[in-house]
Amino acid sequence: MPTNGSPYRLGAALLESLAQEMSALAEQASALLRTPPESLSLDADISTQIVRRNVPRWHFAMLNDTERNEALVAALERGIPAGATVLDIGSGSGLLAMAAARAGASRVFTCEMNPLLAEVARNVVDAHGLTDVITVISKPSTALDAGRDLGGPVDVLVSEIVDCGLIGEGLLPSVRHAREHLLAPDGIMLPSAARLYGKLVNSEAVLKLNQVTTVSGFDVSLMNTLATRSHFPVRLDTWPHRFLSEAAPVLGFDLARDALEPGERSLEFLATADGEAQALVVWFELDMGNGIVLSNPLDNPRSHWMPGWVPLEKPVLTKAGETASLRLRWSDFTLRVSL
Repeated sequence: MPTNGSPYRLGAALLESLAQEMSALAEQASALLRTPPESLSLDADISTQIVRRNVPRWHFAMLNDTERNEALVAALERGIPAGATVLDIGSGSGLLAMAAARAGASRVFTCEMNPLLAEVARNVVDAHGLTDVITVISKPSTALDAGRDLGGPVDVLVSEIVDCGLIGEGLLPSVRHAREHLLAPDGIMLPSAARLYGKLVNSEAVLKLNQVTTVSGFDVSLMNTLATRSHFPVRLDTWPHRFLSEAAPVLGFDLARDALEPGERSLEFLATADGEAQALVVWFELDMGNGIVLSNPLDNPRSHWMPGWVPLEKPVLTKAGETASLRLRWSDFTLRVSL
């Protein structure tokens, strides 16, 4: 069995990887600066490289998720009072900002930390003749100042910034900051609450997407030092799998009142079958108000949000009818589960 090398060498390799990435970015920036403005085109190789690096493909799947879009637009139509001022965190294409304007908001601010997406959102908003109502700000929400950027605290906060594991896109720190610094004391939050549910699961096929042992007679298990230890998306219905427990609540936040800080808690799952659980598969619910709940349940493969796969630090043996106890730890961005 191979053994891990020096942690100092691993640290040096991490730094070297960062240096290579920074060097590639510097080369792209230099090439872009040498390109005459009149020659700039998104069809150019340098533009293609930058877009590929900076704009995840899931934006297109998200915008084509009809169920998601209709639920969000309905929530804004029912939840935004006429004449309200709105802050939408994460502009993307500008869709939710435009839906907020159509719902009756008098002023909509939408912030986007990705400059490319922010510029596209400005163009989309302009094409719909909504620049008098909607302002696109190319900043993360945590860099906004209510007085300088928004003309004062807003009436409504829209923060649909979730991933397969709920928190991976920065929901917690973004809402913490916005709630304290950007939203009026009696302001409306959309969503107002968020919940995460899970089941214990066994799937050798999915396990092999993030783990390796022997290949052609060679032990290459040290590759597992680079495996993802926190949650990641997986289209579970495309892989053989077996659920080993009932569904149970994993995590829940009252976004208006809870501290929204990193933490940990105990989890208990009632086993439905004997087996070896390798992960916790999770899905979320967002309470958008007025009876509208946005979710990515396991039985809805049409959702662009895949379920989240949270690897267990060690496999857990389950016995039907007995309870399996685990420990969940969450940071601002990641979920991890241990015994």
